Amino acid sequence: MRENARVSGEYRGDYQELVDEISALLGVPATLENRDFELIAFGAYDSEGDLDPSALDPVRTRSILTRRSTTTVRTWFEGFGITRASGPVRIPPTPEAGVYRGRICLPVRHRGVVLGYVWLLDDDPGPTEAQLAAAMQVTSRIGALLADEAQAGADLTRELRAVLTAERGWQRDMAVAELRTALGARGEGLHTVVCVAPWPSADPDDAPSARTVPGATALCTVPWGTTGQSLALLVRLRSADVLTPALTAANRFVREAEGGRGEGAAGAGPDGGGGRAAAGVSGARVGLGELGGAWQEAASAARAALAEPRLGPVAEWGAIGPYRLLTALPPEAAHDPVVQALLAPAHRELARTAEVFLDLAGQAGRTAAELGIHRQTLYYRLSRVEQLTGLDLDDGEDRLLLHMALKGARL
Repeated sequence: MRENARVSGEYRGDYQELVDEISALLGVPATLENRDFELIAFGAYDSEGDLDPSALDPVRTRSILTRRSTTTVRTWFEGFGITRASGPVRIPPTPEAGVYRGRICLPVRHRGVVLGYVWLLDDDPGPTEAQLAAAMQVTSRIGALLADEAQAGADLTRELRAVLTAERGWQRDMAVAELRTALGARGEGLHTVVCVAPWPSADPDDAPSARTVPGATALCTVPWGTTGQSLALLVRLRSADVLTPALTAANRFVREAEGGRGEGAAGAGPDGGGGRAAAGVSGARVGLGELGGAWQEAASAARAALAEPRLGPVAEWGAIGPYRLLTALPPEAAHDPVVQALLAPAHRELARTAEVFLDLAGQAGRTAAELGIHRQTLYYRLSRVEQLTGLDLDDGEDRLLLHMALKGARL
């Protein structure tokens, strides 16, 4: 199970300062990862020195660019006993594993529990024992900081999930109260909610650590559909008009969901992941009282982006137009009997023609151009639509019913 702690702005700056201190002590760049091998901070190279291309082996490059290592890499490094070590561990270069440079691992522990790792590239002759001892003193400060942060953010995954899955009424009120207590004053700020769906793991505990997401207050998975999962993030904002932290996180996790993640990722499919994914971002809220409504907005925007690719891959609630209403309707509303024949696979082309015609406000010339067909062909298809549905496309209410049914069918 992944850690539930989060990285606030003050913590992130402290980690960076401590990693830079180790880099300066040893004269080599250092990186800090949590015990799940997710990147927290890394030291810069000396701008006056020559950058050795061999330093950027695939394992190190992937860790910095994606902010995590693969399960295979994690297992390989743990095979050297770093989870049990109380002092520096030297790991030799292994080109076949993508490790072109040797490593020195400084375990980050607090009260005997490993909470993370500081990684150094092992040069020849490398740091002295005295230098490593000094660096280990710094790792003890990192361990205390990680422990303090974990304590401050304990159980937020469980509590966020409780809020998002509770029924309206006293159950949700109680869940919100627990989350508000855990967050304290931080919970009264400006937030938005992000929904990424579908998430590629069926394991409800297989979610990234919120500590790797700038601005994230909490993160959890929530059921999606009958067997799938979605990813939910509670993201802090500085301004209701600037959703950048939420949009950045949403785009990142959409890419991860589409690529699958870890050995537990399922194949492509609506409930498995590995295929197309999308994200929705709710409107901003002050405090946590409307968190349930914000989640509905985010989930609805994600549904709209999955149904209508032009809205995604990341859709804001305020930008999904009629889908704000359509996503609020029960699923059976899309199965109006007058459109069932039109929605049959054999009439897919007719359904698309009707939808484009209605999207373009019934303008025949624009519709024919969009579809790349002759106007007479368009008229023939529209007459077939009327025959199949019994609707009159010259009637505004009939047009509205057909348009809603076709959009609803996408959901």
